[in-house]
Amino acid sequence: MDKKKAAAAISGVFAYIKQEEEAAAAVQTAPCQIPQNTWGLSGRQDAMSMRTLMQLRALRSSGGPLR
Repeated sequence: MDKKKAAAAISGVFAYIKQEEEAAAAVQTAPCQIPQNTWGLSGRQDAMSMRTLMQLRALRSSGGPLR
């Protein structure tokens, strides 16, 4: 491999690694801007849980694979 091509490839890899490290550092230092709505989260979780139970009940009564 030509020395110029090898140097270009290596410098490209180092630049990519540096960019990824900077992006990771920016994500770690950025504070969470979205407030957590615990009541809304709890309600959605309950709705998903109820839907799962209803789907399991529907499969069981129709003689599906969970019988």
